[in-house]
Amino acid sequence: MHFSSADRSTVPVVFVVGRGPLTRARDVLTMSSILIDRLTADERTLECSIRATSDLERFFTGESFRTDYDVPVAAVPDGVLAIPVLAQVCPVAWANGADVYVDEVDATFARALADVKTTLCEMYDFLQGGTLYARRTIDPEPEPGDGSGLLFTGGVDSTCSYVRHREESPTLISIRGWTITPSPDDDGKWDVLRTRVSRFADDHDCETAFVASNMLSFLDHPMLLAHYKRHVDGGWYSSVGHGLGLLGLCAPMAYARGMTDLYVAATHWDGIDLEWGSRPDIDERVRWTGTQCHHDGYELTRQERLDVIADYVRSEEPTLRLQTCNDRLDGNCGECEKCYRTAVGLRLSGLEPADHGYPFAEQDYRRLRRSLERGEWVLGQDERHMWADIRERARETEPATPAEQAFFEWLAGVDLDDLISASEPPLTDRLLRAGARNAPAPVYNTVYPAWMAAKTGLQRVRSDR
Repeated sequence: MHFSSADRSTVPVVFVVGRGPLTRARDVLTMSSILIDRLTADERTLECSIRATSDLERFFTGESFRTDYDVPVAAVPDGVLAIPVLAQVCPVAWANGADVYVDEVDATFARALADVKTTLCEMYDFLQGGTLYARRTIDPEPEPGDGSGLLFTGGVDSTCSYVRHREESPTLISIRGWTITPSPDDDGKWDVLRTRVSRFADDHDCETAFVASNMLSFLDHPMLLAHYKRHVDGGWYSSVGHGLGLLGLCAPMAYARGMTDLYVAATHWDGIDLEWGSRPDIDERVRWTGTQCHHDGYELTRQERLDVIADYVRSEEPTLRLQTCNDRLDGNCGECEKCYRTAVGLRLSGLEPADHGYPFAEQDYRRLRRSLERGEWVLGQDERHMWADIRERARETEPATPAEQAFFEWLAGVDLDDLISASEPPLTDRLLRAGARNAPAPVYNTVYPAWMAAKTGLQRVRSDR
C-alpha cells in the first residue's frame, strides 16, 4: 500500500495498490477491518455485502446491506453508490479503531467522512477513529440541478423546516429503516407514513422521495447498544449514527435528482451541548459531489419552532396537523409523553391542540403531571431540555385555566433531573445488555433470539404502564 500522489491534504484516503475489486478479504483483513464488497445497483435497488474481521463480526447480522429508492440509481457512479453503506459502517469502525476498505469513493464524501470522524471522536472518548482505504477516489460531474430535499416526518422540527424553506418547494424525503423497520410487520406503518407525507406534498405542491433500507437489521443494533449504551444517552443510532447515516442513505437519490441542498431538521438547539448523532458539527460537514447537507433550525428552541408553525397557521394554513406520537403513525394518541409535550407547547404558542391533531382537555394536565412524577416514560437529557424550554415559556405566559395554572406552578418548582432519574430503564434491561456485551460472539449468536424476545417483552411491559 502507498499514499497516492494525489493531493493528500484534501483527499484523506489511503490508496490500495492492485487491480480489480477488493474481493480477497485475506489480502486486506489482517487488522480490525471492514471490507465493502460486491456493490451493485439494479435500477432502483442498491445492494452490497461486507466482510469484517472476527472481532467486529458481532456488530453485523450477516444480511447484505440493501436500500430501495423510487428513482433509478443504476447510472449513479459507484463512488456515490458506496456512500450509503459507508455512512453506516464507518462509525462502527471508528468505535473499534478499525479500518474500512472500498473500491471507489466520491472524493468530496471522503473529505466529509474525515470531518465527521473528527467531530465524533472529539465528542465521544470511546471512539478511536480509523482509516478509509480505497483503490480510487472520483470527482464525478452530475447533471446541473438546483433542487433541494428535506427529511420529513410531519413532526414539529421537520414541519418548521418546511415552513422556513417552503419557497424552495423542497422534495419531502421519508426513510424506512429506523423507527419503521424493514420487517413485513411494519408494512402497514410504512403505508400510513407514505400516504400522509404524499398528501402533505400534494397539498403543498412538493415532490416526494421514499427511501427504504435495512441499515439497522444489517447492523446488529442490539449488540451495538449492549456494548456502547453505557457511553451514550440514547441508542447507538440516535446518539452516534443517525445524522451521517440518514443523510448518507440519500446520496444516490440526491445525485440522481440533482439536489444541491439537503436539509435535516435540528432536534436540539444552540446552548444544548448533548452528545447526539445529529448536530451542526456533524450534519453540516456531510457532503458529496453536487450536494451540501444542512442542519436546519438549530438557532430555534423547540418552543420557538412551534412559534414559527403557529405564525404560519395563523397566516396561511389554519387546519395544519402535526404528527409526533411515539405510539402511532395514523394520528396522535394524546397520551404519550411526546403528545403531551407537543400539546402543551401548542397552547403556549397560542394554538388549540385539538385543532392540530392532539386530543387535549384540562384534566390532561393532571394526568401529565402524574405520569411524569411516577416515571411512566423512559426519558433522557433531550426531554429534560425540552421540558425546561416549556418551563421558561410558561413563566412568561398567563395561564388560561386553573388546571393550566396549577400545572405551570408545579413545573416551575419541580426538579427536572429527579424526573429523568425516576424514568430510568428497568434493571433487568440493563443486565441483559451487560450480558450480551460480555458474551463471546458464538455464545451471543446462540442466545440472541431469546435475548431479543426478553428485551421486547421488557419494552412492552414498560410501554403498557
